[in-house]
Amino acid sequence: MTVSATALPPARWALTAWQRERLRWALWLVAALGLFAVLLLGPLYSLLSKSVADGNGAFVGLANFEAYFASGGIARGLSHSLWIASASTVIVVSLAFASAWALTRTRLPLRGGIQALLMLPILAPSLLPALSLIYLFGEQGIFKSWLGETSIYGPLGIVLGSCFWTFPHALMILITAMRHADARHYEAAEVLRASSLRTFFTVTLPGARYGLVSAAFVVFILVFTDFGVPKVIGGNYEVLATDIYKQVIGQQKFEMGAVISVLLLLPALLAFVADRWVQRKQAASLTARAVPYQPKANLRRELTGAALLTPVLGFIGLVIGMAIYASLVRYWPYNLELSLRNYEFGRMDGGGWTAYGNSLTLAALTMLVGTAVVFFNAWLSERTPQPKPLLALFQLCSLLPLAVPGLTLGLAYIFFFNHPSNPLNGLYGSMAILVLCTVAHFYSVAHLTALTALKQLDHEFEAVGQSLRASRWRMLRQITLPLSAPALLDIALYLFVNAMTTVSAVIFLYGPDTALAAVAVLNMDEAGDTAPAAAMAVTIMATCLLAKLLHGALSAWLSRHTQHWRGGR
Repeated sequence: MTVSATALPPARWALTAWQRERLRWALWLVAALGLFAVLLLGPLYSLLSKSVADGNGAFVGLANFEAYFASGGIARGLSHSLWIASASTVIVVSLAFASAWALTRTRLPLRGGIQALLMLPILAPSLLPALSLIYLFGEQGIFKSWLGETSIYGPLGIVLGSCFWTFPHALMILITAMRHADARHYEAAEVLRASSLRTFFTVTLPGARYGLVSAAFVVFILVFTDFGVPKVIGGNYEVLATDIYKQVIGQQKFEMGAVISVLLLLPALLAFVADRWVQRKQAASLTARAVPYQPKANLRRELTGAALLTPVLGFIGLVIGMAIYASLVRYWPYNLELSLRNYEFGRMDGGGWTAYGNSLTLAALTMLVGTAVVFFNAWLSERTPQPKPLLALFQLCSLLPLAVPGLTLGLAYIFFFNHPSNPLNGLYGSMAILVLCTVAHFYSVAHLTALTALKQLDHEFEAVGQSLRASRWRMLRQITLPLSAPALLDIALYLFVNAMTTVSAVIFLYGPDTALAAVAVLNMDEAGDTAPAAAMAVTIMATCLLAKLLHGALSAWLSRHTQHWRGGR
């Protein structure tokens, strides 16, 4: 008797339609993890391998670390980095908290404009404040006499420059934390007749504690791993970041550069883990019953806020204004006639308009490629069915770049992509590797931004789409992308600005045809062309400011368009 194939019962191992769909999306997530393996995990493994090998590639265990310790590297590089990062963190967090209090607890006029001015340093490369401080307090600086016998070339200059460019990062975190304050606590303090000082110490300060800790960790990591400011104004005061540069570029000791990169990575990784823990605690402290706090008019409080903001605004204005002025002076300090001669970059050694064009190309490609990859990966993890273990691994890989210093990542890319057995070694020195490294370096913040936007969308969209037999691809194209457009613009701006201003992540990777504007600032400064270096830094800042203004215009147009669309619906 013959039985037809159609009469056979389905095999027990046959997958249901839901299981097949889940498997299909899981494979997409596996592909995303493969991308992380190439852009992050593989390079870091190559870095760690290089740190335990000699110059010929033979395994030597911890001998390289012992040699570095014996040479005084801990006392020289690590202790200096820890001291600079700690001092900068205390200063920045204190000033940022005072500024955030003034912006959120008073009714000062033009608070939006003041906040925009306080955020200006985030649009400038970290090299700009170092160059400006040289003109202000250097050997021929305007205020050189203010320092007496103290030199700006060293820890003082590094701390001042680091405070300038890290301040906006701390300010954003603390403003967000303080805007989440519960008005009911202030009402209770008012009913109990608590003084302003007691209210501050019992309500305001405890309410912002998680934001303070998170801001401290962020500033510490940024300063501890920074290369630009110590390189320009550090003088003979060595930190880990400049020690890596000296070992790799100056002495061609790649294995010692790998050792110092690992030492640079460990404190940053510990601070990152602590910051993640603090942010989870902060999220758990928010309740749905909280009432947003709205400050009342109080002349005394507003005068106090103005007094707190004035020195910070003055310092930011002084640094930026000095950089612009120095870039226009014909020959400092002997000929103060203003001209655009310093912007003729083609005459200078180490940089030119070609480098600026390369930076624009890098920023544009990073913005386009990075925004697409980041949003698609975030959409995969948030809006498609995924196995929990795979999703947890993906989230870990997505946040890992936050803990990897740019200098460490750039050196790791040398070891990984320049290896003869790597089929991708042809990318080394090209614009492609600069784009890949920049996207990997700044991936995490963009990913968190996309994830936050996607979490705000109701999951009922997918349920309705399934009932209408609409594919997830169609839902992504017609629903998710239009509703997430503001977040996409934010991600695009973030990637563009950071690609224009980054130095540490690309300092080891550019080639003769891919020199970048931020690197050109370093090269011109080393060649003695300090004024043209300031001009290039100002040009970078102006470009980022223009991008910010364009972002604001597009966001406003999108907001009006979205409201009109919703009204029409």
